[in-house]
This record gives sequence, C-alpha cells and structure tokens, in this order.
Amino acid sequence: MLAPGTSTQDDDSAASALASVLPALNRALDRRIAQDFPGPKPPEGQLALLRFVSQYEGSTVREAADALLMRPNNVSALVSRLTVAGLLERRPDPADKRVAHLYPTPRARRELAEVRRLQGVHLARALESLTDGEQDALGSALGALNSLTDALHPEPAAG
Repeated sequence: MLAPGTSTQDDDSAASALASVLPALNRALDRRIAQDFPGPKPPEGQLALLRFVSQYEGSTVREAADALLMRPNNVSALVSRLTVAGLLERRPDPADKRVAHLYPTPRARRELAEVRRLQGVHLARALESLTDGEQDALGSALGALNSLTDALHPEPAAG
C-alpha cells in the first residue's frame, strides 16, 4: 500500500500516475536540453551507454547491457555507432581478443558534461516555479523513487 488506509484502487491509480508522469518528465527535460545543446543531442539510449561507460571505464558490452537492462546486440549496435561517431573507444582484452573493453573519448566526456549542465539549469529553473511544500515533497520522494527503481531491477541471473 502507498499509504496506511488507502485502497488497492488508490494504489493502482497512484502506480498508473507514476508510470505516466516519469516518462513525461524525462521527455520534457530531454526536449529542453535538445533545444540548447550545441549541435544534435545524442539520443537518450546513447547517453545512457556513455554515462555507464564513463562511470565504469573498461566495461564490456555484456556488462553495459546487464546494467542498462538492454539486449547485448542492441548495446553492440550502439557501441558501433558511438565508435564511428568518435564518442567511444573499443580496446581488445589482452587475454581474450573476442572481448572489447569500452572507454569514453574526450569528446564524449565534454558532451556528457554539457548534458549534465543543461539538466541542472533546466531542473533548477523548473524547481524554482514550485512551492516550498512541493520542493520538500520532491526531496522526500527521491529516496522512495530510488528504492522503487531497485525493487523493479531484475535479479541477476544465477550462473
């Protein structure tokens, strides 16, 4: 239950609203960033991969696919596009030449930094338009949203 004394119908309604508002919020922010980004903004899937590789340098396609909840062949296609675009570098594993380790290029780091900067600018402006109570409610909800994300993340496969 979302709150003591709420009905299953209330919980279902809240869950539906949450599932609707989060993608809408992400799309609205993405559009704002795209308006101000110098040149074409990489699509969100590419940015997610670049963020992961920047945080976990030397990771493999399989590791990125698992972390991003994507199919390895889709991540491999993204890696190919990003490599051609000069945003990712593939380095062969010294022990197993079939495996490549992924590294962001300096250009990828600059583009990610610009996306982060624009996110901060647009979110700060939007937050200023909220009441103090709404801002407090969002701050309180962040921990719960992180826990919800963790609860929805699939269990690692036994292997």
